[in-house]
Order: sequence, then structure tokens, then C-alpha cells
Amino acid sequence: MSTAVDKFHEFDRFGSILGLERVNELLRRLGNPHEGMRYIHVAGTNGKGSVSKFIEQGLAGCGYKVGLYTSPYIEKFNERIQFDGEMITDEELEIYGNKALAKAAEMTDEGLTSPTEFEVVMATAFLFFKDKEPDLVVLEAGMGGIGDATNVITKPLASVFTSVSFDHMHILGNTLEEIATDKAGIIKAGCPVISNVSQHGPAAVIAKRAYEMGSRLYDVSKIKCSIDWHSSIQQQVSMQLWYTDYSEVVISMVGKHQAENLKTALATIEVLRQAGELKIERSRLYAGLEKAMQPGRFEVIGGRDLAASGERLTLQDEDSPYIREGKMPIVVIDGAHNDAGAEAIAGTMRENFPDWKTLIVMGMVEKKETEKVVGHFLDVTTDFIVTKPSYEGRAMSVEELAEHIETVAKERGKDVHIIDRIQTVAGSVKRAAEIWQDYDVVLFTGSLYLIGEVRSIIQKNNYDPDRTLKYGG
Repeated sequence: MSTAVDKFHEFDRFGSILGLERVNELLRRLGNPHEGMRYIHVAGTNGKGSVSKFIEQGLAGCGYKVGLYTSPYIEKFNERIQFDGEMITDEELEIYGNKALAKAAEMTDEGLTSPTEFEVVMATAFLFFKDKEPDLVVLEAGMGGIGDATNVITKPLASVFTSVSFDHMHILGNTLEEIATDKAGIIKAGCPVISNVSQHGPAAVIAKRAYEMGSRLYDVSKIKCSIDWHSSIQQQVSMQLWYTDYSEVVISMVGKHQAENLKTALATIEVLRQAGELKIERSRLYAGLEKAMQPGRFEVIGGRDLAASGERLTLQDEDSPYIREGKMPIVVIDGAHNDAGAEAIAGTMRENFPDWKTLIVMGMVEKKETEKVVGHFLDVTTDFIVTKPSYEGRAMSVEELAEHIETVAKERGKDVHIIDRIQTVAGSVKRAAEIWQDYDVVLFTGSLYLIGEVRSIIQKNNYDPDRTLKYGG
């Protein structure tokens, strides 16, 4: 028997079609469950998920019951819809999903244009949240803004912009200004806008839209935040937001980009606190922010003891206690799939593991900025295992990806070493485990679809995070 998730995926054949007519009709038939709730709407190219998670966990720490809608998921579909820190259960997904699916079927039976998969899932989330009665919902836009299904909400507490960079150009536009124009469509009349977009062109687009809508703009891109200290699993960040001091905030997501994401989240919370929409207790807010973690975003899934200590592991040294104890190098997963994302992860690798011997296991989907992504990773290592995410129809072949890596390496005068071309993600994890004793760090990256598979494979094979990966056959 097909589950609701299986039925959702059947709508994938309609693709990613922007526009609100279909989802508005679907929600109307469901009784408009999205109405009457308070929302924080988060859009941008990179950082949406992390900013959403910081806001959710920070407010949860202060006692708020928060709904969270994000996409895509890493391992389990239920990750996309959460309330009070817990994923929607399988049973709840069936109940609410089937309600949304039934109305979607009604529409197609009547000859109307079918909703897309994203729209049916969004409707499911609204039904779920309506019954849970959250204090507010953090709503992450899927693609773009003006025609994204999440844009059915009419008056959010705030519209938040994390970044604007090149992604989904075939739909959103070929310039940063065009992409920003689409994303700026979430701005609603009279609702505050928090923007951490640093490039002049797209920032000006957002500012112009805010002015046209009579919405006050809080541009935080020039506000400085400092990283007081960092390891590869935590960092402490300090900043001042409009005369309010936010010093010594410890977070469990690392890198300069995550410090910026924290700034965006804290700015949103501070704007709403000053407006009287939120009540914040500093110690509880900080405790919540420290708990915020995004799976697949510079996530250390192996060698956490080393990562926490900051000690360098030289595996070639036979006297190393880690060799004697059979421990493994640091293993990191990150779904850096576009230019800006790859630049951020490469920078974080250099900050945390300067000159450490690194192996990258990489898989990509099509229509991404592959050459630019590869260029950033070549600044980290020249040792690669190339694989293919199990994403039907869009995964880049190992031959094509290997050719991209070799071409970019040649252009840069680097001697790249493609250790192996592995057709399956499971095979690439096994191959990496066979040789990772020769490396200090192993990074799995290039696609969130790859990262989800890697996490699942490691868990299914009885992985001990401080010992060598063992396969069950």
C-alpha cells in the first residue's frame, strides 16, 4: 500500500512550477488552514535552513511553541515539517497528507491544473500546524519567492533574506538582480524586512521593493560580527544589534557563513522583540541557539573527539594513540552544491583544517555551477572519489563529473588525483573507508541528495562515530 509520501512523489512529474493559483485553490478546498497563524518568512539562496533553525531553536528556548517548515530533507521526509522540536510522525503525515491529497485529486478530476508536489506538501504542513496551534511558524521558502507556494501567507511578522547568489537560474533568472526580484516577492505591505544580502545589485532590489510596499528595511549586511573562538564543531560569536549587545553566543554550526546566519536570525528576533511581538530571556535564548544544528551542514559525523579537541591527527604516525585505538579521521558531510555554498565550505575547511591531508568524496546533480564548485574544492585537496547520488533523472554521471574535475584542475595547473569513480553512494562510502587511514579529514559533499544517502548508509552499517566504519557484508 502506498504511503502519503509515495503519493506526494507522484506529483513530482509536474515539476517545479511557480505560481499561487493552484495552491490557493487547494487551500480553499481545505478550509484555508494557513490563515490565522503568525509567520516568520525566510527566503534566500543559501542559509535559509540554518537561519530558520536558529530562529526556531532560539524561540523554543524562550518557551515558544514553534512550527518549522523547511526543504529539502536530508534523510527522512518528516524532517520538512516539525513542531516543538519534533518531526511530524508517520501517522500524522498519513492523516494530514491524505486530506491534502484527496483535495488535489478533486482538482485534477475536475480538469483543473494539478498542484505540484511542493504545494501538496505545503498544504499538509498547514493542516498539521493548524491543529497544533503554534505560537508562530518559521516558514522557509522553497524556490524564489513571489511564486513560491509559501507566499500564500498574507501578513508575516517579518520577511527575512539570507543571501542572493546563483541557483535555479533556469527558473529565477540569469542575473543576481533578477533572482533578487523574484525572492523579494515575499515582502508584504507594512511588514518588517530583515536583509543580510551584501551585494549591491540584489540588495538594492530588496530595498526598492521594501520601500514600494511601505515596509521598514533592516539591512544587517554591514553590521559586524566577530568569531571569538572556534573548533570544528562549535564557535562563539559576538555582535551588537541596534544598541543591544549579543556577545559570547555559542553555536554548534561553524564557519563565517554560520556566524552571518546567526546574525540574520538574531536580528529578526531583536526586531520583533523591539516591536513587542516577542518576549526574550537572554540565557534561555542562548541555550536554545546552542542546540540549533542543521544535518548536512558542515556536520562532523566521525572523529568528533578529535574535532572537539582541535588536535591534529597524523594517521601516518604509527605511534599515534588513534592508530592503536583504531580510531578514524574526522569525517565531515556538507551539501555544498552551488558556487556560494562551495566557497563557504572550502573556507571553513581551510579555517579548521589548514594543510591537513584531505579526501573529498563528491557527487552532483545537473544544472549546477559545477566548474565553480570544483574550483573551490580544489583549494582544499586534489584527492577525489567521484560518485553519483541516487536521484533519478538529474544526477550527474561519474564520468561527466570526473571530466569537470580534471578540466578545472588542468586550467589551474594542478595535478588532480581521482582515486576512483564509483557508481553508487554506498560503494563510495565503502571505498573511502578502505583508504581513509591515509587522511586526516574526509569530506562528503556536492549535493544534499548525496549527503542524505551517506548519513543513512553510515547509520545502517552500525557506525560508531569514534571507530572505523564496519560493514555488515
